[in-house]
Amino acid sequence: MKLDPVTLEILGNKLAAATEEMCLTLQRVGRTLYVKETADFACALAGLDGRFFAYPRSIGVSGFVGLDCLPTIRAVGPLEPGDVILTNDPYRSHGLATHLPDLHVIAPCFHEGEIVAYAWAFVHCSDVGGRVPSSISPTNDEIYQEGLQIPPLKLVRRGEIDPVVELLFRANTRTPDANMGDIRAMLAALEVGRRRVERVIAQHGAQALLHAQQDLCDYAEARARAVLARLPAGEYRFADYLDSDVVSDLPVRLAVTVRLGGGGVEIDFTGTDPQLSAAMNIPSAGQVHPWLTLRVMALVATLDPAVPLNAGLQRPIAMIAPEGSVVNPLRPAAVGVRHAACVRVNDVLNGALIQAAPEVMTAANSGMIVPVVVAEPDGRGGRNVQVVEPMTGGTGGRFGADGTDGRDPSISNLANNPVETVEAELSVEISRYALRADSAGPGQWRGGAGVELEFRIGTDHSMVLARGMERALFRPWGSHGGHAGAPAELTVLREGEAPETLRRVDVLSLRAGDVVRLATAGAGGYGHPFARDPALVLSDWRQGLASAGAAMRDYGVVIHDGAVDDKATAACRAGPRPDMGEGAERSRWQAVFTPDRMDRMVAALGQHELAAREALRRGAFAAVLGALPGGFPARDAPAEALAAASQRLDHEIAALAAIGAAAGE
Repeated sequence: MKLDPVTLEILGNKLAAATEEMCLTLQRVGRTLYVKETADFACALAGLDGRFFAYPRSIGVSGFVGLDCLPTIRAVGPLEPGDVILTNDPYRSHGLATHLPDLHVIAPCFHEGEIVAYAWAFVHCSDVGGRVPSSISPTNDEIYQEGLQIPPLKLVRRGEIDPVVELLFRANTRTPDANMGDIRAMLAALEVGRRRVERVIAQHGAQALLHAQQDLCDYAEARARAVLARLPAGEYRFADYLDSDVVSDLPVRLAVTVRLGGGGVEIDFTGTDPQLSAAMNIPSAGQVHPWLTLRVMALVATLDPAVPLNAGLQRPIAMIAPEGSVVNPLRPAAVGVRHAACVRVNDVLNGALIQAAPEVMTAANSGMIVPVVVAEPDGRGGRNVQVVEPMTGGTGGRFGADGTDGRDPSISNLANNPVETVEAELSVEISRYALRADSAGPGQWRGGAGVELEFRIGTDHSMVLARGMERALFRPWGSHGGHAGAPAELTVLREGEAPETLRRVDVLSLRAGDVVRLATAGAGGYGHPFARDPALVLSDWRQGLASAGAAMRDYGVVIHDGAVDDKATAACRAGPRPDMGEGAERSRWQAVFTPDRMDRMVAALGQHELAAREALRRGAFAAVLGALPGGFPARDAPAEALAAASQRLDHEIAALAAIGAAAGE
C-alpha cells in the first residue's frame, strides 16, 4: 500500500459517498418506475484498469461491484473531455451489460489533460424494442429478437449528445421520451461523479487518487482472503435446477464444484447444461463475473461486515465456466431472462458453501425474481410499459435465525413499488399485496415467506409479462433437516372462465376486468421443524404466516383457542419425522437423473458441435421420460418405471459419448 491507513480510510469514505450522491441524483432525476421506485440502477467510480474502486453500499443494485468497464472503454478508442460511452451489448462489452435493457454509460474523468478515473452508471430501460413490450421474453432464442443492440460507442461528444445516436435509439423503443429521460438522468449522475473526483484531487492531489484506486482494492482483497482462509479447505459440490428451458418441460441443470484453500476459492461450473435456445443464458464471457460470484462476496461481507465494497472482493476467486454452457454462452444466444439463471447460480453456490460454513450460509432462498410488467394501450397507437412489481420471495433459514419474509436481495436490492404510484402510472387496480401464508419452508429456523400480488386489468388489449417465473416445480430446498418452501403459483382469472394456472409465462393477452394472481415461492427451512420453539410457531400463526393446520402438520404444534396445547403438541411430536428437505419433486427427479449420470451426459454432449447439443439433449431426455408417467416429477413413478428409465438413460449417455468420440477421430 502506498497510502497510510488514515488517508486511505478518508479517501475510501469520500469516494464511496460520491457514488451514493451519484445514485441519489440518478433516482431523483429519473423518469421511469424502474429508476424512481424499483431502484434498478447503480453508479460507481472505476480506476484506470476499468474496475470499480468505489461503489455505493445502500442504494441501487448491489451486485454489479465486480463488473469490468475496460473492454468497453478500449472498444471506443481515444476519449476527450465531455465524452460519454454508451452500450447495452452483452457480447461486445464482454459482460459489462448482461442483457439489452441494461444501458451502461461511462465518462472519463480528466485532470491536466490525462484520464485519472472513470464514472459509470447503468439503468434498466423499460423498453429497447424487440419482439415484445419491455424487450424481455423467455422464448427468444437469439439476441436479435431482444431489441436494439448498441455496441460501445460515443453517446456524448465533447459535452453534446450525438443526435444520430439519439435518433437511432428513439426509433427502436416503444417508450422513447421516458427512456431518454432516464439517459439524461444518468448523464447528470456522471457529472456529479466527475465533480466529486475533481474535489478529491483538489483536496488530496491526483497521485493520492491514483494510489487509492489500487490500495482500496488491495485492502478489500486482503480482507476477503482472510475470511476465506477461515473456511475449511476442501472440495464441495452441489447442483440445482431451473424448472424448464421454457420452450419445453425439460429442467435445466446448474452444477458447481467449489474448491477452498489458502485464502482463495475456485468456482467450477463443469457439469452445467449447454446453452439454451431460450433467454436464460448468462453472458459472463467466461470471466470471474459478479453474476457467478455474488454468493461468495456475500459470504465475505457477512463474516466481515466492514469490508470495503470494490473489485478487490473478486480477486481471490478463480473461475471455470465452460464455453457454450448456460453460464458462458456464445453469441448470438439470447440472454434477456439471465436473472432467472443467476438466482439459481446463487442457490447452487449456497448449497456448496453451506457444506463448508454450515452455521453461516442459509438454506435455499425463494430462488425467483419476477419483474411483473404491464403494457397497456396508450390511446395513440403505442403502449405504456411499466413494471408493476419486481416480485421475490424470502431468504432461507439459517443456524440461529429465521429467513427474511418477502425480501430476497440475493442478486440485487431492488425496492418494491408503492401501490399508489403503480396505480397512478397504469390503469390497474392492485387488490392484494401481502406475505403468503403457509409458504415458508418449515424448520427449527423457518425460511422466509413468499409474497402474493393480485391485480385487475383496467384496459382491453393489455399485456402482462412475468419473465423469470421459477420454483413452480423444484421448490427451494431446506438444509440440516429443514423442509422445502412452497412452490410458486401464477393464476389468471377471466370472467366466466375457470381459473388458469401457469408454470411459466411469456406474454399474457388480457381484457379489462381480468385478474392476475402471483404467489412467489417460500424459502427453505434450516433444522428439523419439530425442534422449533412452539412459541415461535404460535407467533407465526398470530401474524397470519402459518395456519393452524400447517402448524400441526409441519411442526407438530397443536394450537387450540389461540394458545399452544402442550400435551397434544408433545404427542404429535412423538410421531414420525418425515424428511422433506429437497422437496418430493427434486427427490423423484434425482432418483433417475443422478448427479453422476448428469455429469456424464454433459461431458458426452460437450464432444458434439455446439449447434447440435440442445437437440441431442432433448432427444435423450425424451427417450428416458417416455418410460415414466406423464407429469413426472410432479407425479410419482413406480419403482419398475424408475429402474427402466435409469437403464435407458445410461444407454443414451453411452450412445452420445460413442458418437461424439467417433466424430472427434
